[in-house]
Amino acid sequence: MKKEKITRMAVLGLLTTMALILSYVESLLPPIWAAVPGIKIGLPNIIIILLLYKSGYKAAATVSFIRVFLVALLFGSMMTFAYSLAGAVLSLTLMALCKRFNLFSPVGVSIVGGVTHNLGQILVAIALFDTVQLGYYMIVLAVTGTVAGVFIGLAGSLLLRRLEKFNI
Repeated sequence: MKKEKITRMAVLGLLTTMALILSYVESLLPPIWAAVPGIKIGLPNIIIILLLYKSGYKAAATVSFIRVFLVALLFGSMMTFAYSLAGAVLSLTLMALCKRFNLFSPVGVSIVGGVTHNLGQILVAIALFDTVQLGYYMIVLAVTGTVAGVFIGLAGSLLLRRLEKFNI
């Protein structure tokens, strides 16, 4: 039993590292839509989708929160942390619910994650800047979150099929 626990911790550590590396790679990419600030693909969410389906909510949440903290510490600020944490909590919670009740495929779950991550960040911005008008930006973010969610969901589905035989 102890060996299984150590193996699981090591695998989660490796997956956290992979998610962190994907965050860094994403930060090196040129902005997708230069006219639309704050848009990202969400590459680390490929790992989160994998974990959500292979290991469950607790493992996905652990890796997600450690990654958010490390990215803010290494590449960002407390503001980065606040925005990312809000997006991660909201998106992961709703993705887990959609998965648990079999509402969507991994692609659909990823779309929910992409859109609700943006919603969480917009809610933080509205609270910080005390202006509801920022909510209008959610229209643009819903479209880009959907597009990114499809891409991440397809990549996550492919990874799930490739790792079908492995336990995480």
